[in-house]
Amino acid sequence: MELQSSISWGFWSSISMDILILLVVLAAINNSAVNHALATNRLQNETDRLALLEFKSQISDDPHAVLNSWNQTRHHCRWPGITCDSRHQRVTAITLTGWGLSGTISPHIGNLSFMKSIHLEENQFHGEIPQEVGHLFRLRFLNLSYNLLSGEIPVSLCNCSNMLSLTLTSNKLEGKVPIELSKLKKLENLYLSKNNLTGEIPSSLGNLSIPASVYNISSLHVFSIPVNSFHGNLPTDVGLTLPNLQVLQIGTNDFNGNIPLSITNASRLEQLDLDNNKLEGQVPSNLGDLSNLQLIELSGNWLGRNSTGDLNFIGSLTNNSNLYTIFLDENNFGGELPKSVANLTHGLTELGIEGNQLWGTIPEGLGNLVNLIVFDMSWNSLSGVIPSDFGKFQNLQYLGLERNRLSGEILSNLCNSSSLYHLGLADNLFEGSDVFSSILMNCGNLQYLDVSINNLSGVISPEFFEMHTLLLYLGLRQNTFSGSIPLEVGKLMHMVNFTVAYNRFSGEIPPSLADCLDLETHEMQANFFEGTIPSKLASLKAIQVLDLSFNNLAGQIPRDLEKLQPLRYLNLSYNDLYGKIPTTGIFGNASLIVLMGNNELCGGITELRFPPCPLIMGKKKEKHKIIVLLSTVLPVTFLALGIILLFYLGVYQKRYRREASSSFVLPTVDKLLRVSYHELHRATLGFSPENLIGSGSFGIVYKGRLDQHGDRLVAVKVLDLKKNGASKSFKAECKALRNIRHRNLVSILSYCSSVDSKGHEFKALVYEFMENGNLDLWLHPETTDQATTSSCLNLFRRLNIAIDVASAVHYLHNQCETTIVHCHLKPSNILLDNDFVAHVGDFGLARLLPETISTSSDQGTSSAVAIKGSIGYAAPEYGMGLPASTQGDVYSYGIFLLEMITRRRPTDDILTDGLNLHNYVNVALPEQVCKIVDPLLLSKGGDQYREMTPGEEKINGRREMEWYIKKILRLTAKMWHSLDLQLYADLKLQSETASLCTHEEIHAYEFLL
Repeated sequence: MELQSSISWGFWSSISMDILILLVVLAAINNSAVNHALATNRLQNETDRLALLEFKSQISDDPHAVLNSWNQTRHHCRWPGITCDSRHQRVTAITLTGWGLSGTISPHIGNLSFMKSIHLEENQFHGEIPQEVGHLFRLRFLNLSYNLLSGEIPVSLCNCSNMLSLTLTSNKLEGKVPIELSKLKKLENLYLSKNNLTGEIPSSLGNLSIPASVYNISSLHVFSIPVNSFHGNLPTDVGLTLPNLQVLQIGTNDFNGNIPLSITNASRLEQLDLDNNKLEGQVPSNLGDLSNLQLIELSGNWLGRNSTGDLNFIGSLTNNSNLYTIFLDENNFGGELPKSVANLTHGLTELGIEGNQLWGTIPEGLGNLVNLIVFDMSWNSLSGVIPSDFGKFQNLQYLGLERNRLSGEILSNLCNSSSLYHLGLADNLFEGSDVFSSILMNCGNLQYLDVSINNLSGVISPEFFEMHTLLLYLGLRQNTFSGSIPLEVGKLMHMVNFTVAYNRFSGEIPPSLADCLDLETHEMQANFFEGTIPSKLASLKAIQVLDLSFNNLAGQIPRDLEKLQPLRYLNLSYNDLYGKIPTTGIFGNASLIVLMGNNELCGGITELRFPPCPLIMGKKKEKHKIIVLLSTVLPVTFLALGIILLFYLGVYQKRYRREASSSFVLPTVDKLLRVSYHELHRATLGFSPENLIGSGSFGIVYKGRLDQHGDRLVAVKVLDLKKNGASKSFKAECKALRNIRHRNLVSILSYCSSVDSKGHEFKALVYEFMENGNLDLWLHPETTDQATTSSCLNLFRRLNIAIDVASAVHYLHNQCETTIVHCHLKPSNILLDNDFVAHVGDFGLARLLPETISTSSDQGTSSAVAIKGSIGYAAPEYGMGLPASTQGDVYSYGIFLLEMITRRRPTDDILTDGLNLHNYVNVALPEQVCKIVDPLLLSKGGDQYREMTPGEEKINGRREMEWYIKKILRLTAKMWHSLDLQLYADLKLQSETASLCTHEEIHAYEFLL
């Protein structure tokens, strides 16, 4: 038993020892494993720490010092913006949103292998997105939006197989969208908007949607790529391949074709944003099948066919109770506004149908849309009165009805909404005399009010200004408002634009206007204001445009106006101002001021060409001597001069009888240069072909230099008297130019009516030389050997030229003592100075009309010259024998404007088989506008846009450029005959609204109204 016990104990003791040894071995192994694991973790953590420090090293600017604590004093998992997992202390997220960080994204970010989320949006990161980001296979969220990143989207992103959301909005990325992104099977959100991406959207992106799974986490539901340069058609099966789509945003690209009918299969769609593309055709009639729709944005396309039924799809939307926004602006929708609009959901807050071809009356019932905040129906052809139920709009803030044909009185309860801040009623046929005393008094929160170009009358009550102190824009032009401007106008301290031109206002200019310290544009021309110009206007430190022309103002020009540094245009013409013209500030730039029609003004800079001011003796003693001298000498002097005058009068009468039949004498023109044939011969180097700069119907034009008159460059037009009508053309041009002055007319410096070296009759006109030649050379450089290029004529420069020409024609038609019809408007007769300011020339066919028939096309004077213009530019009625008229110039101006935008002459070879320039443009609108417009106007980022004219910076990019060109062509192409004048007024207002011209007062179209 003891032996057995001893054996048993020995056995178990040996076993226990083995176990103990085993346990020790296992413990050693375990400790080694633990130590290895700890060492590995430390190594991996060190990798993360070093990667973050490399990331920090590429940051060049940290304005908020957010990365200052990324150092050795604390663990990197506690650094600002860093998130680690609790188990391994590995970096899983970087969140540095909106800290203004500048620099590049380090490629070492690809070493953070546990990374799931990167948020670096709203900073200033530049350079390319590192390809190493594709190493982060655990990455789910990548947001690099609102930075300055460039280059292409890395193809390596397709390796981030767990990606749920990719956001690269608002950078400078370029190139195509990688087709490899279709491998991201879990992607739910894709945001690529506001970049420079090009090409078509890969069709494989439609494969991102896979069959629904139990967890329903693998379907793309947001597709956002607006503000890029994508093109091509939308896939016809887009609604089938992306059935779970909730947001589709592709606005401001170059997509064309139709809206796919399959879109209605994406039954979860909530936002459909297709604006500012080139989509055409009809909107799917069953769009209302998308019962979850909240937003429909189709503006700025070519949808519709300008026909009845274009808006029938609206009827299918009446059951969509979630809709809050519908924008259909700037398309080609025609017909009447359907009555079904009134049945849309009461939850609708925004409805825009501006800039289409709608006609007929506004249907009753729209007042049922009681929650509307924005309602815009401007720029259509709607007629009739404003429906009475518009008074039901209790929440309305923006109402646009301008540029229609609405009539009657303005609705008395239109201002029932206390939130109304924008009210656009301009360019209609509204009438009434109590607008400012009752109707608009309740609109106490108005910031924008425009009732211009209507038939409104009455006075402005002081109470109106007292109750509308929030006004920023007040447009009253071209009505028949009368009375004075109340002193209370000074209470509009935040007003930026105040326009009362072309009314019947009278009284003095209220000095309280100086209290409107934010005023930038102030137009008071063509009224009956009197008194002096208040010197307090010099307090308007923000003023840029000030027009007080065509009034009865007297006194001197306040010298304090010199201090207005922002002022870019000042027009004081046609008043009764007198005295010395200031010379500093804006008065030192002749191109920015207009002072003509004030005969008592003197001095100023030489470019203004006013007479010098007389010397005034300051001492009483000297004055007394002069008075005594004049009282004794003048009677004797007058007696002697009378005798001499009587003598020479007899001689002159005899000479006049001899020469009247063979010569024409140009009436006296102030400061007229006196030149002879020999001076002109010498100035042009013997009328050398090297100095030939152009030719016209009746003569040849040479460049010359008058060395005896200040070494002055001139243009000498030598008449070819062998041509029938040349002599009459010479007389017509002399008559037209003898007493006219305008900055946009070619200045005549002298004339010569003599004989040449061979005894032949010689007639020539001497003009101011224009450095940039005529407009035709710049529009059509391919037809000349001269160094011109049409790329220098960007849209803004062309519009400024158009406005210059219209200003000149307005002056000829309405501001001359006798109405002058030019009869020969075309690009070759429009000359450009060194600053590309346009000057109308060649008055060889001009007519002087009696005032009583200047605006009638069925009356006129017999013409000394039978031709009334050039083929293609002359008004059609001239071909039927009708006399010259101002409307004929209007027609020529319209053709000239179309030629500037299309860069095609009205005699272009493409215009055959009865097609003229007007029809060529008209049939292309609006779908094919890009095919007819001069491609240089739509070129992207060309050097021709580097020199910006004032206002150009307000238009950014091709889309906006195209939008304005379409608007201008649409208005101009509507002119079917030369009497359709209102359309040119629309075009003028469009130019003003778009701010495409300098802030000078443009009388471009006033003569047409």
